[in-house]
Amino acid sequence: MMIAVVQVAALAVDASYITACPSSAQAFKTATLLKTLNVNALITGEVGVGKRSLAHYILPDAPIFDASNYDELLAALDSVAKVIITNIENSPNIKKVLDILSSKNIRVVATAKNSYYNRDADKFFSVKFEIPSLRERPEDVEELTQKFIKEASLLFCSKDEFKFKNFKPDLSQNSNSLRRQIMINYLLQDIREDELMEILQNYLTERLGSNNDYKKFLHLYEVPLIRAGLKRFKSQLQLSDKLGLNRNTLRKKMADNINYL
Repeated sequence: MMIAVVQVAALAVDASYITACPSSAQAFKTATLLKTLNVNALITGEVGVGKRSLAHYILPDAPIFDASNYDELLAALDSVAKVIITNIENSPNIKKVLDILSSKNIRVVATAKNSYYNRDADKFFSVKFEIPSLRERPEDVEELTQKFIKEASLLFCSKDEFKFKNFKPDLSQNSNSLRRQIMINYLLQDIREDELMEILQNYLTERLGSNNDYKKFLHLYEVPLIRAGLKRFKSQLQLSDKLGLNRNTLRKKMADNINYL
């Protein structure tokens, strides 16, 4: 049975799916249908869109192997009836893997990056999913943001509200970058000076050792100070006054740190 390539949007978080946008809702229906069909499926998409989680939803009891762990995967195929293979673009010999899967009649759900194409894989997989990025799913971003905020609140044992002022979701790696961003922002919004200094100390401890370290790492102090000042006071003139620097000195420091500002 050959089913045309479809574009769906699904993001599995733990055991649930985000279905705020129509394409995500449709994906859930499609994945639910696949749970009852004995067909092989390939899920493609960017990192962090939920490929692995969606595969696990379809085959909840199947072992999961990264295709780059070639020997481990081949050994496992001797004793499984179904399997999830992630990142098949990293397999050193995908043809051999597919031949074994076919000869042993092992059901497989695999994942790959969105630009992946392989002639053997194209013939092998009856169903192919491409999961769009979160940039195309703003409703899902809102749902995920709220979910990750709740996670952060539990993780840091805090009931403080998340500060949304000037918050712009980082979707560079979809849910991965969004979760990381929210965790860091939640941690930093009420951080104490001693905690901040400890973070810097831990960062610098493994990086010190050259004869020019003071100048090399001075931007870690100056850049945040200049950024915060410009954001708050809106002008270099006011900032130089508040910092107790003349304008030429401030301009020189900004020129020295131009790559970070």
